[in-house]
Amino acid sequence: MRVVVQRTKEASVTVNNEVIGKIKQGFLLLVAFTHTDAIEDVEYCARKVSNLRVFEDENQKMNLSIHDVGGSILSISQFTLYGDVSKGNRPSFIESARPEQAIKLYDAFNDILRKKYNLHVETGIFGAEMKVALINDGPVTIIIDSHNR
Repeated sequence: MRVVVQRTKEASVTVNNEVIGKIKQGFLLLVAFTHTDAIEDVEYCARKVSNLRVFEDENQKMNLSIHDVGGSILSISQFTLYGDVSKGNRPSFIESARPEQAIKLYDAFNDILRKKYNLHVETGIFGAEMKVALINDGPVTIIIDSHNR
């Protein structure tokens, strides 16, 4: 499982010209799964996101979590994070999980963030053509990969 975490001032997702998810300060998460991922990968990444200390404290040090700043999450499914261009310029997505597996893991990930970690989570629509907008704060971008523990 891969999660690209972008610290944001605000972010939104639009489908068919309608804003379906919007947050202020927090994280925009781009979330992808590979065929070997299981619930343990989901739990690991949810814990890392919840506890990630990348917001600045009173000394301008990245020392605060999303909980500390009262932030929210916009979670977007993004299978292209497993795109492989090692053998040419056209990406291969053979490492991406099949949609029927990925949607279950994606839903579980968002549920864990909401229920176990008590975070406000907005989402896009799995598999839809989405337009994502954000104001990246910093910019701060972190990649979490459950296979690199």
